[in-house]
Amino acid sequence: MENFITVATFTYQSEYAVLALLLEQHDIPHVFLNETMASVFPFYSNAIGGIRLQVHKEDAERTREIIKDFDNTSKMRIV
Repeated sequence: MENFITVATFTYQSEYAVLALLLEQHDIPHVFLNETMASVFPFYSNAIGGIRLQVHKEDAERTREIIKDFDNTSKMRIV
């Protein structure tokens, strides 16, 4: 995990459910930080910096392309 970087943040789990499947289809190892805390205390999501999508730094650009191609209306922010 030391070579993983944050590429996007989300407020709710429902915002990235399909994106997680797309990353799995492209064999991109990923992790969503703060996922458990945000599911237990959803209103704390913003206070803890949101749910952060992290990927290996070598996969970051490809992940950003997948996010851009993914037509979604969530409130994610690309870092």
